[in-house]
Amino acid sequence: MAKLPTKSEIIDWLDAHPAASSKRDIAKAFGLKGAERVELKRLLAELADDGRIERRRRHYRDADKLPPVTVLVLIGPDAAGDLWAKPMEWQGEGPEPRVLFLPRQNDPAIGPGDRFLARLIEARDERHDYEARLMRRIGQPQAEKIVGIFRKATEGGRIVPIDKGVDREWRVRADATLSAKDGELVEAEQIGPKGRMGLPLARIVERLGDPSAPKAISLIAIHQHGIPDAFSDAALAEADRGEPASMAGREDLRDVPLITIDPSDARDHDDAVAAMPDDDPRNPEGMIVWVAIADVAHYVRPGSALDRDAWNRGNSTYFPDRVVPMLPDILSGDLCSLHEGVDRPVIAVRMRLNSSGDKIGHSFHRGMMRSGASLSYEQAQAAADGNPDEATEPLMEEVIRPLWNAYSLLKRARDRRQPLDLDLPERKIELTPDGRVKSVNFRDRFDAHRLIEEFMILANVAAAEELERLRRPLLYRVHEEPSPEKMDALREVAEASGFTLAKGQVLKTSHLNRLLGQAEGTDFDELINISTLRSMTQAYYHPSNFGHFGLALKSYAHFTSPIRRYSDLVVHRALISAHRWGDDGLGPTDIERLEETALHVSETERRSMAAERDTTDRYLAAFLAERVGTEMTGRISGVQRFGAFVKLDETGADGLIPIREIGREFFHYDRDAQTLMGSETGVEIGIGQRVTVRLTEAVPMTGGLTLELVELEGSAVPGQSKKGRGKPVRRKPGMARAQETAAKVRRRRVRREG
Repeated sequence: MAKLPTKSEIIDWLDAHPAASSKRDIAKAFGLKGAERVELKRLLAELADDGRIERRRRHYRDADKLPPVTVLVLIGPDAAGDLWAKPMEWQGEGPEPRVLFLPRQNDPAIGPGDRFLARLIEARDERHDYEARLMRRIGQPQAEKIVGIFRKATEGGRIVPIDKGVDREWRVRADATLSAKDGELVEAEQIGPKGRMGLPLARIVERLGDPSAPKAISLIAIHQHGIPDAFSDAALAEADRGEPASMAGREDLRDVPLITIDPSDARDHDDAVAAMPDDDPRNPEGMIVWVAIADVAHYVRPGSALDRDAWNRGNSTYFPDRVVPMLPDILSGDLCSLHEGVDRPVIAVRMRLNSSGDKIGHSFHRGMMRSGASLSYEQAQAAADGNPDEATEPLMEEVIRPLWNAYSLLKRARDRRQPLDLDLPERKIELTPDGRVKSVNFRDRFDAHRLIEEFMILANVAAAEELERLRRPLLYRVHEEPSPEKMDALREVAEASGFTLAKGQVLKTSHLNRLLGQAEGTDFDELINISTLRSMTQAYYHPSNFGHFGLALKSYAHFTSPIRRYSDLVVHRALISAHRWGDDGLGPTDIERLEETALHVSETERRSMAAERDTTDRYLAAFLAERVGTEMTGRISGVQRFGAFVKLDETGADGLIPIREIGREFFHYDRDAQTLMGSETGVEIGIGQRVTVRLTEAVPMTGGLTLELVELEGSAVPGQSKKGRGKPVRRKPGMARAQETAAKVRRRRVRREG
């Protein structure tokens, strides 16, 4: 049994290892396991309570030390011309540390009072405590960006917002309209405080055209979220100069039976796969799996205009009618894309699986491949099911069957690993040629999809492990475990629904899968899936390895999509440097700004997700606008003080039942239990409850859907409708299970807190 460290030893270790400061890192350093980790958690909590260390996002550090990356404020030069800065926040008990700022020649100008993100190293000079290097200037707040409809007036006009939940308008002076027409979609920025009529002033910076045009829906999201959608002239010129890669310095992989499997409408193909039996007698029934990824680093070199534009975008953004790509089309759709029958440069990984599906070895190669086929998921699945077509018939023995044999091994390993298994169907919006919504469906999920996913996960793990083995910096894909508070909330919902979630042990995804399995096929299936999803933390990128909880993996990096994710390009460059494959690898400047890049690409990923979500909402509102007055079924997906959100069964769209449409009585909002309870009837509305609603309004410009409650599962609610107050809501026979669940949650909380 390892000796538990003293508090002083813990603080000394944190001082010596500022970049590795999670509880897992500390436990590993002192060799602590099992119950010893529980004692370590108690010691860390005591140190945090005493103010001797600080806890941030599951990591601990000495409270009297600044973190390696922090926000500083420039104080200004002293008489000797040295630049000094101070931390934005200082929680320590001692005097505020002195920080000497050392600007580099190409750093942007920073003046007294400016804030900036800096990398710190402890100084060996008695005059100051730290030396700082600029990572990113934070600067002054930018003018507020506004996307809305321009309404012309006698002098100037006003801008009506298109954002849901924004009820203010802006006034535009006559000299700031940019000659916009009445009813035109515009982008503007706020330029001052309130003017006449009590409205803030704005000026139009771009006219975006007819807001009712189908193509305007994604355009609104692009401008609203600030997604760069135009490449610089220098980047386009670099892309145009690109030529097919030669065999120089590459392995010839053209005899490996690699194929691509993608959606039927895919324009680019950045990954190819192959499998074959392992002929090593020491690995009976084992398989060899190849994953080859487009060698984007060959064309997008560090510090180039293409690199700057790709870094700025961070990733591609996908809308139903268009893609805002990370790279120009000549690269993403041609030179980098692994088209059938064409030689293409790749970075490939060869992996060995044993008969249990475990990876027992891997090797990376920079080579040249030639895809034997570009298949759709539907084609590949049909072939695997015994219905090959003209394209897949010749591939059955050498390509298709070996791929599925390897997948069967990976499924065994997956079943043992138990990654989180949420059932969350994905919507697919189909458009007509003129950009209008044709249909809204849920995407089919085939084994072909799962095969590619498992191959890509395996390759991503291999990339992380390879760079760890070679002690090279990289960007990890991090997914931290849920907080204890969120697990307690999920546990309450589970127990009130009649299920169990393990407590008092280290949380594993298998525990959550067991809960999801209990709920599968019951009335609480969707409730438990939604509640589990909401208990999860958001994944992000970081140069330090904090593990991937959802996939139940210790080391994970994104390697397989460098055409559409900058994080993957960073990993490719790290592999190039580590293997000395060329001068286009990860250089000192890239390594120095790795933490900044991690933060940036995490932010651009969230930006794209928000833009894609808003666009989907607007398309769904446009699709449903012709069905106003129709009754629809769904489930309560969220509860707020102002009403309840409903996810509609047919389309997966989310609409709001305003509190005024629920009933005439006062409804009490319980934030913890996520319920609304009628003050007179005691009726409760909670997440997961089945409802029938009437669509009363659909606004494509904002994506907003307004609903009226018609029928509530198991509860009679005195309703109110626009056509007549007091109209009763129909009661559906059966037990009010969601109501009982919410009441149980509340009783358990009262007992615990009392």
